[in-house]
Amino acid sequence: MRNITVSVDEETHRLARIRAAELDTSVSALVRDYLLELAQDQSNESRFDRLLRLQDETLEAIRARGGGLRSADNLSREELYERDALR
Repeated sequence: MRNITVSVDEETHRLARIRAAELDTSVSALVRDYLLELAQDQSNESRFDRLLRLQDETLEAIRARGGGLRSADNLSREELYERDALR
């Protein structure tokens, strides 16, 4: 693995540290992830195609868990608000 040095102003560094903390990661990991994404965008897959693929993967994961985006895919109103189960 190669090391690189990047210079940024104090405010950018402060904001990056805050954002990294919010994401429970490091500034280095954020930069690495960004550079990986940037490098992958140079592949044959366009940004639109990559987003479309990620959308399809997300929808498949939702369906695999038994959920859906249509009301027919989920619990009926009666099942959702079944009062007998609470008594």
